[in-house]
Amino acid sequence: MEILKLVSLLSAALTIVYGLLVLTFIKGWYSLNLYKKSIITPSTKVSVIVAARDEELNIGRTIEALIAQDYPKDLTEIIFIDDHSTDSTAEIVASYANRGVKLIKLNENQALNSYKKKAIQTAIGSCSGDLIITTDADCVMGTKWLSSVVEFYQNKGYKMISSPVSYFEEKTYFERLQSLEFLYLIGLGASTIGNKKPSTCNGANLAYEKVTFYEVGGFQGIDDLASGDDELLLHKIAAKYPDKIGFLKNRSAIVYTHAKENLKSFIQQRKRWASKSTRYKNKAIIVLGVFV
Repeated sequence: MEILKLVSLLSAALTIVYGLLVLTFIKGWYSLNLYKKSIITPSTKVSVIVAARDEELNIGRTIEALIAQDYPKDLTEIIFIDDHSTDSTAEIVASYANRGVKLIKLNENQALNSYKKKAIQTAIGSCSGDLIITTDADCVMGTKWLSSVVEFYQNKGYKMISSPVSYFEEKTYFERLQSLEFLYLIGLGASTIGNKKPSTCNGANLAYEKVTFYEVGGFQGIDDLASGDDELLLHKIAAKYPDKIGFLKNRSAIVYTHAKENLKSFIQQRKRWASKSTRYKNKAIIVLGVFV
């Protein structure tokens, strides 16, 4: 009887804590105003950086989506970094050279823990843009994606901007379940930014100033992990500029990608994401993720 009473009290306590957390997330989400595009003269030189490895089936669609952006071409630089692909990824990117798409081949002979960070860092070192925007080689976006992000940047003056990512073209029940879970992750990251305590973001739709990247030392100190080019960089920038992290709450800013087709690839992805948690200075983020 005593055990049942204890379990009941524990359940009630956890329910209250969970409810308070949900209310905190709701507060953070609604503190982010829905951003409405306005008429602002484009003036920011942007470098869109995409690290790619063995994406021959998807990369053409991504390139076409980037080329179709309505942001001024003279202020746009599109860079793909081929990360030791074994398929025709590099050849496909190279075929778009006459349309303003640049290709960098990552030639790294020594083994690295994070080739993606090395690829992004290499591109940043040679890019001409003041604002870096990263996405993935299997993503697509609407034509107003780039102009929405840059306008938000020019209007708000943030050092880093996280924007929404969503799964699309789901074919199975498992993929639809992933969509719900992924929406939670994106919403969680947005709400923590709204509460001025940034925790998560997604590198498939992330923007930051090049000068700020170098100010915080880039990926130095986190380059021994396979992932973390997004969240761990977010934590570094937030530590220096706690009030200069924004989330772009606008439908035009959404980047779309696909859910994992099977449980094995899903688990591998989550393991890779979880590896970042070992470097979280704020351990409350780990507790938050596990609890919720």
